[in-house]
Amino acid sequence: MEPIYFETDPSRYKHLKLAVDGPIATLTIDIQEDGGLRPDYLLKLNSYDLSVDIELSDAVERQRFEHPEVKAVVITSGKDRVFSAGANILMLASSGHSFKVNFCKYTNETRLGMEEASAASGQKYLAALNGITSGGGYELALAADEILLVDDGNAAVALPEAPLLAVLPGTGGLTRLVDKRMVRRDLADVFSTLVEGVKGQRAIDWKLVDGIAPRSRFDEAVRERAQALAETSQRNADGPGIELTPLEATRTQESLEYPHVTVTIDGDSRHVEILVRGPEGDQPQSPEAILEAGVDFWPLAVARELDDALCHLRFNEATCGLLLLKTQGSCDAVLAIDETLNRHADHWLVNEILLKMRRVLKRIDQTARSLFALIEPGSCFAGSLFEVALAADRSYMLDDGNQPVHVAVGPLNRGRFPKANGLSRLETRFLGDPELLDNVLSHTGLIDANEALALGLVTFAPDDLDWDDEVRIAIEERCGFSPDAMTGMEASLRFAGPETLETKIFGRLTAWQNWIFQRPNAVGEKGALTLYGKQTMPEFDWRRT
Repeated sequence: MEPIYFETDPSRYKHLKLAVDGPIATLTIDIQEDGGLRPDYLLKLNSYDLSVDIELSDAVERQRFEHPEVKAVVITSGKDRVFSAGANILMLASSGHSFKVNFCKYTNETRLGMEEASAASGQKYLAALNGITSGGGYELALAADEILLVDDGNAAVALPEAPLLAVLPGTGGLTRLVDKRMVRRDLADVFSTLVEGVKGQRAIDWKLVDGIAPRSRFDEAVRERAQALAETSQRNADGPGIELTPLEATRTQESLEYPHVTVTIDGDSRHVEILVRGPEGDQPQSPEAILEAGVDFWPLAVARELDDALCHLRFNEATCGLLLLKTQGSCDAVLAIDETLNRHADHWLVNEILLKMRRVLKRIDQTARSLFALIEPGSCFAGSLFEVALAADRSYMLDDGNQPVHVAVGPLNRGRFPKANGLSRLETRFLGDPELLDNVLSHTGLIDANEALALGLVTFAPDDLDWDDEVRIAIEERCGFSPDAMTGMEASLRFAGPETLETKIFGRLTAWQNWIFQRPNAVGEKGALTLYGKQTMPEFDWRRT
């Protein structure tokens, strides 16, 4: 299969149309049947594959950066009497296991980006369902603030994955039903086994939608609800945004080279090195200067490059199971930029940059790869970049008096980048030991290896005599473990602390969806997903496990 690329822009969209009218934007889904990633399936009935989600993710992000005036976004369909049939079943049935799970994960992250845009950016979402809305199509609607369904005697919402395909709604559908929309669990149970779904007044009574309108006044009702949502927005931005110009990336089989991030792929040893270079030269210190710098402003540039690299590795380098995280530059320079961001966090663009950084750090957390941070001479794991080391499963910091190595905490480590569990990475690290957390947060200045080890900020601090051997052995050992066991172990350990809607979605995706997608009842020779659309009924192993 050809490599999958995650960069796009509205001029290249095949499936979406984005229109902005003052404070209200409209995102129209009009999926081209022959426009999928592969030619062996057709995207009928506005069913989608990863190519559609890549465009959706881009559209959601562009509205945040390029259209500060937008306060409400309407998502609707360009097809007559159908909103979306959900993820394309033939695509799922013909895809490998790793792709299916990563597809669900990427789709989840896009949905969560919509919810974050509403909660933290003041861009509210209205799902205007102008027809049948099924499976992943309804899961997309569930990510919106409000759902309006056309009431024409035919249009319904449905989550038919369990009865039709022997799998589960993979992008948070079940969790959002009961945790977000507060649907009673017995009603959610019935709804999730109804192939035909629920329509009209019953959809309102069961809290599956927020409103219905006859087809004759559906467009009018959409405008009214979108305007009402826009009036609830706290977004205080206006004026021009910044253009998300294409990334400058040089790609080979062994590497990805961006201006600030270098990815080196060792396929034989099944590990990847990711090097992030710190800021150089004078940096903007005011919102006006940051606006002028646009996408070239170091923290935004790094976040975009790192995000693209992580997506590339997930889908295109499936056998590389270990990411070695490195940095290069000045700790003081990183901390200075963090101070600027923290000082102007109320400005709309600075807020969006911080939120972008937060999403990328979450993408690291949710990546099914082992993560080792290597803190060496010349590293700049400070402040916002120290979050990358805190996201790692282990960290190794060289203790060498002749080559001092430091880390540092700053203002952005104080809860600015919460994980999926709602806690900062430091809070999660020192869960149940607030005294240790206070010791770290009260620390000023650079922290050497011995002190970092004593404070609990790194896992190991080998000296210069042991460094090479310890790191080499750790890498070889990790790459020799079962990738399935490591994925399960890491996902279990990374999200200590309270449960949230987000941790439930990803935890269940990692465990249950991972397992169900491999069961013969779904993907075996006579499984429901394999036989979907054929004139043959599935045959199930009826044993419960």
